[in-house]
Amino acid sequence: MTTLARWARAEWGPLHDAVRGPLLRRRLRAVPATLVVVGLTGLLHFVQLRPWGRGFVHHVGAVRAADPLWLALLRTPLSLCVPAPDLPCWGALAQILCVFGLAEICLGWWRTLTLAYVATLAGTLYARGGIALGPLHPFGLPAADALVVDTGPSAAVVGLAVYVGHRYGAYVTSSTVVAAMVLELLMKENLAGREHLAAITGMGLLCLASAVRDHLRQEWPRARVISESGLPPIQSCSTRRGPVQRRSWW
Repeated sequence: MTTLARWARAEWGPLHDAVRGPLLRRRLRAVPATLVVVGLTGLLHFVQLRPWGRGFVHHVGAVRAADPLWLALLRTPLSLCVPAPDLPCWGALAQILCVFGLAEICLGWWRTLTLAYVATLAGTLYARGGIALGPLHPFGLPAADALVVDTGPSAAVVGLAVYVGHRYGAYVTSSTVVAAMVLELLMKENLAGREHLAAITGMGLLCLASAVRDHLRQEWPRARVISESGLPPIQSCSTRRGPVQRRSWW
């Protein structure tokens, strides 16, 4: 194998192995939740482009920082299925099909939808906090952003990409997604770019919590065996002949 092939195997091999089997066996049946989200996104896009449907979509899925918090929380789950009317819908559908599909196969449908909601909610709550801080604060936002309609699956897609990449060891891919979002914000600073970084921050905290949980799960059985055996833990010390193992009896 060439160096590039070895790197690709190390970067995407675990993710490929996790996805390939279920996708070959079940095909589209492996991603039912993803297909529902894709279909709902396409339907809402079709409806909001009609004169009779724009108001309906706005009332059920449009989130603004100026809205009451309880109303924003009710609209947030559906808001990620409402693509921005000024952007091509096929881009949103492709993002959902790819990233949501990978996440659903790897994590399951309910974890995928939960993480998508958390990432979207992180951006929504950040908008409120940023406006409260004001434009003079490094993390603040201008008051005019309170009226910006916040919809679309981009925050959920970015958050899922970072989480799945970290979970399956695709660290270069995750870092590339983060770098792309930072570059996007530097090139065009707007509410959407800042919300993407808020979603990444939320997923980063979840990745940290998952790593701590996995570490504790590995250490707990080991500590339990030592405790039940009645032997003290092994400590190491150094001598001229190199490190040796000894037991501490106090």
